[in-house]
Amino acid sequence: MGWTPDRITEAPITETPITEAPITEPEKPVKGDGSYRWYVLGLITLVSMFSIADRLVFSILLEDIKAEFAFSDGQIGLLGGLAFAATYVIIGFPAARLADRSVRKNIVAGAIGFWSAMTALCGLATGFWTLFFARTGVGVGEGCSGPASQSLIADYFRREELAKAMGFLTIGATMGTAGGLLIGGQLNELFGWRWAFVLMGLPGLLIGAFVYFTIREPRRGQYAPKDAQIKQQPLFETAKTLTGNRVFMGLAIGWAVQIMIGYALAFWMAAVMMRNFGISSGDVGIYLGLAFFIGGIPGPILGGYVAGWLTRRDERWRAWLPGIVSLGCVLPLGMSLSSSSFWPFLIYFAIAYAIYVASQAPILSGIQAAVEPGQRGFAVAIALFFNNLVGQALGLAVIGWVSDWLAPTQGSLSLTIAVFAVCLVSGIAAMAVFAWTAAQMESSGHLAKMAKDPA
Repeated sequence: MGWTPDRITEAPITETPITEAPITEPEKPVKGDGSYRWYVLGLITLVSMFSIADRLVFSILLEDIKAEFAFSDGQIGLLGGLAFAATYVIIGFPAARLADRSVRKNIVAGAIGFWSAMTALCGLATGFWTLFFARTGVGVGEGCSGPASQSLIADYFRREELAKAMGFLTIGATMGTAGGLLIGGQLNELFGWRWAFVLMGLPGLLIGAFVYFTIREPRRGQYAPKDAQIKQQPLFETAKTLTGNRVFMGLAIGWAVQIMIGYALAFWMAAVMMRNFGISSGDVGIYLGLAFFIGGIPGPILGGYVAGWLTRRDERWRAWLPGIVSLGCVLPLGMSLSSSSFWPFLIYFAIAYAIYVASQAPILSGIQAAVEPGQRGFAVAIALFFNNLVGQALGLAVIGWVSDWLAPTQGSLSLTIAVFAVCLVSGIAAMAVFAWTAAQMESSGHLAKMAKDPA
């Protein structure tokens, strides 16, 4: 029997005086009807694409970078993960607070311009630390753009359409992963890894201009319930409310645990292919990029539609669905990694990735649905903090360390074993966290309150 909102009662929310500065530009009552909202979603999806592409182009270049600088897998894992987490700690939360009271499209435009320039600077690296600090600059993409982008989309689409919209937004990550591999691999073959970084960074400057000049800032919380908190609350109160929100925290921690799988696939699979099948970075970029496209385009769209259909019957599917698919993708991944032939490896990988990315729409829409409009940016910042700290920094580093540890006995297969082991543990742990989160949805009643008719 599904959970129904009329079974829940909740005390009304009382607003406290606002001490934060007001927004620097008036928000316009832009309704989410018509084609313009889809233009905004498409442009923000393109921003997401380049955020991931500029971050993960490193994965197709890492074997050449490793050879030039004699890095270990452990050092490569730190460059891929810790560099982003370190940046996020510094800038992510202030940027999110700004997103909850200021003009979000300006934040997104500025963020993509900055991280694009830092991507180009990666091509000037002279060793581990210069590359590390350039990579931290690229991490600004997640820290600044993510909270503002998701908060913006939540004010263009109604609650019942939000899972579908987030499913389409997730395509940006898939296209970025595949594009980073495809384009980065070819640029590496033609010009070398340094120019590949430079050329990958240039388009973001143009996209930032389009965001700034063509996106209109919508009225904040225009589809929120009448008693929702639209204005930003003081920092301590916001943090206390969010950390006490068991539904939000469960989704955030579950996402951080299960995205260890996503980062493992996006960052390490190119190196696995090169070591296991002895092919060039250009060929890996083509074949692995196509596999990401084939699995990653239908996966999030289907996940968004299925999540929307299921959550209209029971809100707990916002947690159940990602838990099921997080564990479910491990079986085809294991079949892929154990394949000695190239084509079965790719086919099973595409299936595993399609299953995995179906989890993103219910997670992202669940986070937006579980918090007040005035908390959305900061909520995404907290979720991305755990995401980067656990999923990216810890997950990628652990895979690198395990690979180095196994290398003396397993040789080139050490990385393959490390990837599968971390993904298996992540899938099991994510299923447990999301099952707990679903139980909190029924008992807390917060999602029921946020599902009331909008103002």
